[in-house]
Amino acid sequence: MKTKYDVIVVGGGHAGCEAAAASARCGAATLLVTHKISTIGEMSCNPAIGGLGKGHLVREVDALDGLMARVIDKAGIQFRMLNLSKGPAVRGPRAQADRDLYRTYMLEALRQTANLELKEAAGEGLLFNDEKVSGVVLADGSTLEAGAVVLTTGTFLNGVMFVGHETSIGGRIGDISCAGITPYLKSKGLKLGRLKTGTPARLDGNTINWNVLEKQSGDANPQPFSFLTEQVTNPQIDCGITYTNEKTHEIIRANFERCALFSGLITGKGPRYCPSIEDKLVRFADRTTHQIFLEPEGYHTNVVYPNGISTSLPADVQDAFIHTMKGLENVEILRYAYAIEYDYVDPQELNHCLGVKKIPALYLAGQINGTTGYEEAGAQGLVAGVNAALYAGGGNKEFFVDRSQGYIGVMIDDLITKGVDEPYRMFTSRSEYRLVLRADNADARLTELGHQIGCVGENRYNVFKSKINKIKEFDNYASETFASYADVDALGIAVKHNGKKTLKDIMGYPNVSRETMIKLDSKINEVEPAIYEQVEIDAKYAGYLKREYEDIALFKRDENMKIREDIDYSKIGGLSTEMVQRFERVRPKTIGEALRITGVTPAAVTALLGYIKNA
Repeated sequence: MKTKYDVIVVGGGHAGCEAAAASARCGAATLLVTHKISTIGEMSCNPAIGGLGKGHLVREVDALDGLMARVIDKAGIQFRMLNLSKGPAVRGPRAQADRDLYRTYMLEALRQTANLELKEAAGEGLLFNDEKVSGVVLADGSTLEAGAVVLTTGTFLNGVMFVGHETSIGGRIGDISCAGITPYLKSKGLKLGRLKTGTPARLDGNTINWNVLEKQSGDANPQPFSFLTEQVTNPQIDCGITYTNEKTHEIIRANFERCALFSGLITGKGPRYCPSIEDKLVRFADRTTHQIFLEPEGYHTNVVYPNGISTSLPADVQDAFIHTMKGLENVEILRYAYAIEYDYVDPQELNHCLGVKKIPALYLAGQINGTTGYEEAGAQGLVAGVNAALYAGGGNKEFFVDRSQGYIGVMIDDLITKGVDEPYRMFTSRSEYRLVLRADNADARLTELGHQIGCVGENRYNVFKSKINKIKEFDNYASETFASYADVDALGIAVKHNGKKTLKDIMGYPNVSRETMIKLDSKINEVEPAIYEQVEIDAKYAGYLKREYEDIALFKRDENMKIREDIDYSKIGGLSTEMVQRFERVRPKTIGEALRITGVTPAAVTALLGYIKNA
């Protein structure tokens, strides 16, 4: 084992896996340091990948040659395209995972990655050369040097777990926490806080009465996550659905004072969009029932994940309320739920490359930045890993995705300009350009960008170029081939007879399916469904897309207006002390970023713009 690397990644969770793999793909000699190699890629909470917004992130990670999509395609046990009946902008792929298979395939993918080594050790501190990070201090006192370091500590940074009023130190059941890194970060003047998350109990599926429950099945024709996966071949399994009831709620409410969340033991704020069951009862007091998804954790295990009842209530209360639900009257609880509180760094301390502004050569990714979710973590990890490799390589290049290019850019921009006061979760509603930033076209948006920077390999790039050429070829054919009105009328397609209509024109009409188009022109049957879909979306949403691209052009105008890094905001006339402080806190790189800083007024940006123009 060497003692010096280009990049060292601390943490083997979803952010760490993508960071290490991305750094190595860029050619950097990379080391991934983690407590246990056997838990690399562990799904600490729900055994699933994707969802609305989250699925978009996974597709974008895949477009940049990341690992997550390919791994879930191999480890998935139920695939669903959410919002399939709605427009393409808000459709999101999701898959249940075999927890053991996911971990196995992720470790396998990392071991097969060139330029990457794995080390089982605890990172407990940082080395500095002047003010620049130069390596990592391990728990045994030994040191490893690096040109750049990526911290992906997840919930392990001073993690404390709660079951009722009982507490224990750790970042996850069975794993120790990391206490040494926080002092290093605080000593450099970084602002830190505490956040909270939780996980539900685990149930014995053999003791669930599945016969009385609603079933949720996967899609008949499951769509893979990765653009490299041709077909999902895994057998699909069903999930079950049950509900809380008045008796469930009565038990929980009667024990609020025994809950760590309400008794003051937990000070960190939990995720708004994945609240604990006790939090749901407070925030949605009028609801008499809440839906609970019973999700099997794999092909060869009896463990079931009850999605929707995470809690920090004591074990005896959990035991009582779980058994009130239909189908769970006689269920055996294999492990009780717990909440966990941990340190995070205010993401306004970061730049758009996820580098720490006050500490050169240090990058942060995942829950340490105030986010929640495997997908958010993996996407940040990829960006941090690429930039760490670029920094360690000594060049002046940097890699980032802006808001008009991807949900990765939306997320990072939100984090660094607005900060967080609760765990950040991605939704499609966070983007201004949802029709452009679809899950189905992530490769068209990002693969070329990734190839230019060096994180997309030749195999993926060749597959991508072939696909783009096929899309162009079919688009040209559909745009240049005219349909006869007689054939169109015969198929019952209602179109205006006001000039010649191309096949693409006809594709753009509502309720015109691929099957109908094949009847109109048999050559369409030879076009791959994924290729047809891209041209069809372009046809059906042409007007909306044109408008969105015009909005993006305006966005780019503001993003292209740069702000000097050494600007002294206190010298700008007309800025209040509060506005100066907000600008100094974020130090935006562009006028666009300045406009998006929480609390900054349009008048303040106007003053800033005038100062820049006259400087």
